Amino acid sequence: MGQYLQVVIYLVVIVGFGVVSLGLAWLLRPSRPFASKLMSYECGAEPVGDAWVQFPVGFYLVALLFIVFDALAVFLFPWALALRSLGFWGIGTMVLFLAILSLGWIYAYRERILEWQ
Repeated sequence: MGQYLQVVIYLVVIVGFGVVSLGLAWLLRPSRPFASKLMSYECGAEPVGDAWVQFPVGFYLVALLFIVFDALAVFLFPWALALRSLGFWGIGTMVLFLAILSLGWIYAYRERILEWQ
């Protein structure tokens, strides 16, 4: 129980610091809203039209592919560093992982996800 008490105290201090910091910032901040401050701001340009714009689904598909291959990089480098201690089991699991990701890449290629229209 004594080990967990230190963790609980640490969490209370962290949460307390966050709550107190945000509360003090809310109390001490200047609050002078006017029309220019309440407008949407984009690179100094005057906002024109509605803010709700539909983006093509291609943007989201490219983002999903980026996440998939970013996960590849995240898992591939530590695997390469620990390869000697993993043996054939480690090689087999990484081959399976790369095969699954390759299936995703083949699917994206066949569906022409990366081609802009």
